[in-house]
Amino acid sequence: MTTIDYPQLYIGGKWVTPVSHETIKVHSATTEDRIGSVPRGSEADIDAAVVAARAAFDATDGWATWHPKERAEVLERFAVELEARGAETARRVSMQNGMPIWVAEQFEAGFPALLLRYYSGLMTNAPVEEARPGMMGGTSLVSKQPVGVVGAIVPWNVPQGITFLKLAPALAAGCTFILKPAEETVLDAFLMAEAAAAAGLPDGVLNVVPGGRDVGAYLVAHPGIDKVSFTGSTTAGRWIAETCGRLLRPVTLELGGKSAAIILDDADLSGMIEPFFGCTLLNNGQICWLNTRVLAPRSRYSEIVDTITDLASSLAIGDPLDPATKIGPLVSKQQRDRVEGYIAKGKSEGARLTTGGSRPAGLDRGWFLEPTIFADLDNEATISREEIFGPVLSVIPYSDEAEAVALANDSVYGLGGSVWSSDPERATDIARRVRSGTVGVNHYVNDPVAPFGGIKQSGMGRELGPEGLHGFQVYKSIYLPPTA
Repeated sequence: MTTIDYPQLYIGGKWVTPVSHETIKVHSATTEDRIGSVPRGSEADIDAAVVAARAAFDATDGWATWHPKERAEVLERFAVELEARGAETARRVSMQNGMPIWVAEQFEAGFPALLLRYYSGLMTNAPVEEARPGMMGGTSLVSKQPVGVVGAIVPWNVPQGITFLKLAPALAAGCTFILKPAEETVLDAFLMAEAAAAAGLPDGVLNVVPGGRDVGAYLVAHPGIDKVSFTGSTTAGRWIAETCGRLLRPVTLELGGKSAAIILDDADLSGMIEPFFGCTLLNNGQICWLNTRVLAPRSRYSEIVDTITDLASSLAIGDPLDPATKIGPLVSKQQRDRVEGYIAKGKSEGARLTTGGSRPAGLDRGWFLEPTIFADLDNEATISREEIFGPVLSVIPYSDEAEAVALANDSVYGLGGSVWSSDPERATDIARRVRSGTVGVNHYVNDPVAPFGGIKQSGMGRELGPEGLHGFQVYKSIYLPPTA
């Protein structure tokens, strides 16, 4: 195939020559072949992006000063350009990280434009300024203003979907933006930059500078940044929080998870197997909110283990560009090695492997791994405590509802979760008792209207919903004196 090679970076609304001659080489998760390259950004490139973003924000006629309806017109053009490139975006993501194409068409091709329109609508339908009659005499004018220049770092697992959790509300609010995509998934980010340029996004409003951890760290601490938004590991998030804390810089962190699916004793799991798959093994297990701990009642434990085992063993494994594929390859050799290490740990600690645990036969190239189910283990096992980020589930027994809730809450994480029952009201009552930022009942969907984020070591701050917009705004009050 023809490789996709970009020789320049997108900074200040233009394709510019990078300072360094280093490149990031991109490989197919399916074939291991090189499929493209982009320049590796440097600290000097970040400096240039910050200068461009600052100019676009600080100018007297800059992006922040535009009326929300004017920004909405540009963002609608951006949405249209993204939709025109949707099929290619999905293809590039699938090739890079192994995401099945039917998942990429939803998360990567469709979701970004939806979010641009949602947040443009929120801004245009809300008053720019509110007058509040004072209790001390006079009037207070209260406005929500854009926070400024945003530095965003996104992971490789859902690169465009996660980018627009940040980019859509930030641009709608009037912020300018510097994106550092993950090295594994850069080709889609550059295609997105092409869409922004075609849409006429003003110079400097969006800048894309890929690079390694050193470039990300430089961006986080840069004196020209007003806010940081990060999605990734808890380890990296902790360092970013410490850095932003010292700088008194606002930060949103969406971090790791080890969420629990509580299957109640009246659940017909076999009748809800598709949404259950979506909660547990979607995107080859490479989503932070997936419910990788499955809590099953002891009275039905064997039956539920068999149902989940049958599901995992029936999933079609193969080329992620094939619409029939349910499980594609993991993103990299390093990631597959990591997951295989956890599988070995589960076996060594005495968990029973019911299916999977190996590389699938006949797929000698690519970073494939079978969906893997472990049974007969408790909540203290390593694979029940630590985030694996692969297609591995632990099925843990419980005796009653109180123990199920206690087990679900017995985690350093608190990002996702779900409750499964034939009685939605009963399941909803249980969901209210689970200590997590989000919980689904008989399914799990990140709806744009509701805030998404975690508690405990799963992060702080919220994305999506009006709350996701508020994270890119600051309040300003102007006190007017009493009228004569």
